[in-house]
Amino acid sequence: MERDVWRRVAPTLNPWPGADVVGKALRDGAKAEGVVLASDADAQGMLAAPDAKAESMAVGAQPNPCCMGTEAETDTAVVAGFVEDEQAEKRQLQALARQAPLWARQTLWGLVSQAAARARRLLAVYYLITGEAYSPAVCAEKIYVGKWLPALRERYHSAACTAMNYARAADGTPDPCLGDLFRDLSADAFEGAEAVSRVLERALVG
Repeated sequence: MERDVWRRVAPTLNPWPGADVVGKALRDGAKAEGVVLASDADAQGMLAAPDAKAESMAVGAQPNPCCMGTEAETDTAVVAGFVEDEQAEKRQLQALARQAPLWARQTLWGLVSQAAARARRLLAVYYLITGEAYSPAVCAEKIYVGKWLPALRERYHSAACTAMNYARAADGTPDPCLGDLFRDLSADAFEGAEAVSRVLERALVG
């Protein structure tokens, strides 16, 4: 109230000159001790909002160092490609099993189940990495198997190549857990190739 009166009577005069002296002394002493007063901090922008680097350290903003996390995101297209390959292999084996001799059908239907299981594992992995469900392409095209022995030969080479591709993907991925999965799938595909080889051996001897 008194300050308002002084401003009307003599606006150029300071009604409490000692207050400015004391305030200056406090600020000078604080600076000498390395203390930043609130008013000085505001003037220097030191009480501004956290910078982008601080915000990046918030929970959920950091790269995920765990399995099937950000390290595996570079391999999502590889995983999707393997899903499509396994789906195609399953269809080929189904067509072959339907036309196979009775003694070979159980083995071939077992290989169908293995290809389907590998596809399911890959679909789960895709979701773990991306948080999105992958929808494989739907193929309505009729499959022509052809002759028995050439068809077996084709399925052997397909399974062996798939196994090799899994092994290469395991060596190339930066995610250790995805690498382990690819190695498991590689071993499983190699077992499938060996099973086709044994069917071919029996087919050759009649």
